[in-house]
Amino acid sequence: MAAKKEIRKQNAIQRFTRETIGELRKVSWPSRQEAMNLTMVVIIVMVFMGILLSVTDILSGRLLDLLLGI
Repeated sequence: MAAKKEIRKQNAIQRFTRETIGELRKVSWPSRQEAMNLTMVVIIVMVFMGILLSVTDILSGRLLDLLLGI
């Protein structure tokens, strides 16, 4: 008989860890300056959206008060 190769079944956690590390090696990480610039863009957009939503909330509340006669 032909010698059978021993097939070792990998643990799911080991396989997940190995595949995750392999994928992380493929990632194109931004430089520190790019990360800082993108962070600033996100913060600026968040502040703008917060102001926009606050103004919309206040105006819609006042409009609703006018319509209901409160």
